[in-house]
Amino acid sequence: MLSKLLTGSLFAGAAAGLIAGLLQLFFVQPVLLHAELYESGTLVHFGAVAPSVQPNLPFFNPVRDLLSIVFTMLTYTGYAMIMVALMLLAEERGAEVSVRTGILWGVAGFVAAHLAPGFSLAPEVPGAAAADVGERQLWWFATVSAAAVAMWLLAFGKNWSMWGVAVILLSAPHLIGAPMPDRFFGPVPPEIGALFAARVFGAGLAGWVILGCMAAYFLDKEKWAPS
Repeated sequence: MLSKLLTGSLFAGAAAGLIAGLLQLFFVQPVLLHAELYESGTLVHFGAVAPSVQPNLPFFNPVRDLLSIVFTMLTYTGYAMIMVALMLLAEERGAEVSVRTGILWGVAGFVAAHLAPGFSLAPEVPGAAAADVGERQLWWFATVSAAAVAMWLLAFGKNWSMWGVAVILLSAPHLIGAPMPDRFFGPVPPEIGALFAARVFGAGLAGWVILGCMAAYFLDKEKWAPS
């Protein structure tokens, strides 16, 4: 049974990671590469002299893009293993795990891993002002951990006290505040930064919803498969 569930999580994570990687390749990466042109000075916006000839935006690079998709698949495979383990735990507590409820599992995963930290520490384009990376990583890890526990309490809590703890866990990191730079600056137009953050969130939501559905599907399939 354990080997079958492990196999199912591998398939679910790889499939969801492939779709998420393709979404990032076609929608997130072009914005990121565009921002890098401003970071390097190849492009400039107001307050500087623009080049007379606008360069073509770089797009496909077979080696870079293939490695990016592979690493995304590996990352989502890790997410799938965690999700399947939590689904099994939820089933033991009497919860129904199906493709339909897998959508909710995916949304919860997105909230914990993307939306909760991104609410105060949004995805950043190259060249954006940022606080110390160590401080940001510590805050991100604490926020994701708190949000993950909060999602579990909201879903499986039995009383208002547990739901209240969930609200506190979700809000506390933002009330404390994410690490911020002393001043804001950067060569990249804010419109590109906003588009980058929006597309990162969009691709992340799609990837997590697909992951939740596929993890639930493979879990149910392997659970009833003959030994």
